[in-house]
Amino acid sequence: MPAPCGFLVLDKPAGPTSHGCVAAVRRCYGLRRVGHGGTLDPAVTGVLPIAVGSATRLLPYLSGSKAYRGIVQLGVSTSSDDLEGTVLERRNPPALSIAALEAALQPLRGAILQRPPQVSAVHVDGERAYVRARRGEAMALEPRAVTVELLRLLAWDPESGELEIEVRCSAGTYIRALARDLGESLGCGGALARLRRTEALGFNLDGAVPLERLDTGAPPPLRDPLEALGHLQRRSLTPEEMAPWSCGRPLAAEPQPAGAALELPIEAQPVAILRPDGSLAGIAQGDPRGQLQPRLVFDAAG
Repeated sequence: MPAPCGFLVLDKPAGPTSHGCVAAVRRCYGLRRVGHGGTLDPAVTGVLPIAVGSATRLLPYLSGSKAYRGIVQLGVSTSSDDLEGTVLERRNPPALSIAALEAALQPLRGAILQRPPQVSAVHVDGERAYVRARRGEAMALEPRAVTVELLRLLAWDPESGELEIEVRCSAGTYIRALARDLGESLGCGGALARLRRTEALGFNLDGAVPLERLDTGAPPPLRDPLEALGHLQRRSLTPEEMAPWSCGRPLAAEPQPAGAALELPIEAQPVAILRPDGSLAGIAQGDPRGQLQPRLVFDAAG
């Protein structure tokens, strides 16, 4: 029987860490080669893609875009920019109309510079920021370039000071920091109250498996790796090209009868390589000469 290779999309509950979810998947499938795509804080729920077997090698090629739905609490500032942290200050939120909230959200959309939370995984002098923060250190973290593709106001409750938002953003974006920055711009403080990730690495909640499912019955079936590679161009191998590909030889970029034409130029672009039966054979990258250089070869010869 071939070794498992694919993705398990978990619907993570609040409480477990992402590392704990990986450990549960390892126990369920009896494998060590398991990795997750995109850490979720323990309090955050939703989509946590888990790569199983040789699919772990595909993680660098997956789309980094993510989507969330969350609740922001105005009127409070905390050490971690969410309600899990120590409360630093409380203020009454101002009376805000929908139009005023939209105006405050606008500068947080698009390509922005965002300062990570003090409690984050950012490295500071070789140490994670959250480790230093737990020692009581205050750090001047450098803002980072991120892209907020979508920031939509879904609901606003002026009585409680809560607003619901939908976010689609690039990898490395902190929703906690969006909550903090919104509160700062309004002069009342803000913190993330609840968050659910709805999309990550090309997967969404459709068909996501609850974590407790791993403790009952047979291991859930894995998702085809190609599901996560829809953003890549594809090149199909002919039967004659299978042996050279498995030996790591470059491919011509021109289309074959079995596949669609690539959109040129392809220099530096990753391309999914398919076997004649349509399954994933690996990943190649275009070079300046218009050839496809193997970067990842499944079932390599030798």
